[in-house]
Amino acid sequence: MLSKDTAICIRAIDYSETSQIVTFFTRENGKLSAIAKGSKRPKSPFDGPIEILAFGSIVFSNSTKEKLATLTEFQQEPAFVHLTGNLFALHCAYFGAELVGRLTDDYDPHPELFDTFLQFLKQIPDKSHEKRDALSLLILFQLALLKEIGLMPTLAHCANCRNPYSADWPQVYFSTSANGLICRDCEPSFHDKMRLTKSAATCLADLKALAGAQERTLNEVEKVLVNYFTDLLHRPPRMAKYILTNT
Repeated sequence: MLSKDTAICIRAIDYSETSQIVTFFTRENGKLSAIAKGSKRPKSPFDGPIEILAFGSIVFSNSTKEKLATLTEFQQEPAFVHLTGNLFALHCAYFGAELVGRLTDDYDPHPELFDTFLQFLKQIPDKSHEKRDALSLLILFQLALLKEIGLMPTLAHCANCRNPYSADWPQVYFSTSANGLICRDCEPSFHDKMRLTKSAATCLADLKALAGAQERTLNEVEKVLVNYFTDLLHRPPRMAKYILTNT
């Protein structure tokens, strides 16, 4: 049986001299892996080798959790060509793709997350001097991903004592073991705590504050999130080093 869906390629590896195994994040079927036979041939049925972030309409068959699907059609759209001119933006996009691939399950649909991911890729700025905007969009996407998969940390109040966050807190920390922000009274119990500036804590507690945040504050927030993803995945995300070396 053939199935059709809208998809973004989030991983592609060589299978043979002429074929690839590609992983798509699709809107209606979730994450799925498929063999793209002949994709590397000069006259490929898919307009050449399939690359990460390729976007369009796919048709696939034999789709089960135990067996690779077979990609039969891929009508690509030139949706993200603007990313090729901004290396940092491209790294942000690859980072988003990596997180989607590692934090979602096969054939578990997340249509709202798909729409958010697609919007994120379309909105990333194409100019290198707009790094701050790219980082802000990455942070918003990462938090949307965590919320969608049910792993959002506690950011509105102390994760330990439940005291609502306030800019009046004398000190603010983030702890992955506590799963969120912690106040000064609770921080001695958590050895993995990271002390935050008030501006970074405010951005985490109120996402609207990201719009006016300075780049150094966004850098701090991103380091917190990378640390959190590292704990969830039990190892650092592969693309994180390309983001943090620029923060």
